[in-house]
Amino acid sequence: MRTLLIIGTGDIARRALPLLLPCWRVLALVRHADSAARWRAMGAIPVIADLDRPHTLQRLAGIADAVLYTAPPGECGNIDHRLRKVLAQLAKGESLPQQTVYISTSGVYGNADGKWLDETAALAPLSPRAVRRVDAERQLRAFATRHGTALTILRAPGIYAAERLPGRRAQLINAAEDSVSNHIHADDLARLCAAALRRRRDGIRVYNACDSQPLPSGEWQDKLADCLGWPRAPRLPRGEVQRLVSPGLWSFMAESRRLSNARVQRELPGCIHYPRVDDLLRRL
Repeated sequence: MRTLLIIGTGDIARRALPLLLPCWRVLALVRHADSAARWRAMGAIPVIADLDRPHTLQRLAGIADAVLYTAPPGECGNIDHRLRKVLAQLAKGESLPQQTVYISTSGVYGNADGKWLDETAALAPLSPRAVRRVDAERQLRAFATRHGTALTILRAPGIYAAERLPGRRAQLINAAEDSVSNHIHADDLARLCAAALRRRRDGIRVYNACDSQPLPSGEWQDKLADCLGWPRAPRLPRGEVQRLVSPGLWSFMAESRRLSNARVQRELPGCIHYPRVDDLLRRL
């Protein structure tokens, strides 16, 4: 059985683990003993290391045949220093991971004014966190090209599930000016991770890891409010909402794009069980 190293033991990795254990000997990078105990109980073998303490990463060299990387970059700068240090250690092993699956963000596309985008669209990140994601993608591409290994990049939009729904919004943009975006259910993203690892194709492949129904931000919030019995938030002019919300929230609200998931549906079929957010809301 081949060995998979998970770097980034958050919600998506936990959801993916039951799908991975039948096919992989799974190592999970964790920072603390309590996390190690949880992952061991779930069936993984914990590896205690810290992405922000480079000397602890030396043990990663040569231990895995593949990597599932779901960890975010740090909170500042234009470079994903965490990933850079990980790749430097992986390159020192007598054997290299022959396959990497990386969860990126659809924010790398920037604002497309509501236009449809597929995976060939140019990258034009606007927010600092999206800039760091572009840097991460470039690092991974260079590593895969240099060492002749396979790379899958999953560009995910807003992730949701029954346990991770967005909170109430105090203000929403008028429908005529609203931004449009896709979403992805957390279980569907976990399924895509497992499917990408099973596929084992050579070279580099990028996927829009998203649902099939782009929605205006306000329409998604209205659907959620109606489902959960919240009052609908008021609609305001775009400029007024920008003045009222934090810069971080505005960076999410401002960008507008519609993502095509045709490639995912064609090459990683059967993973999207929630093609529309309504599919979850009906269950709630």
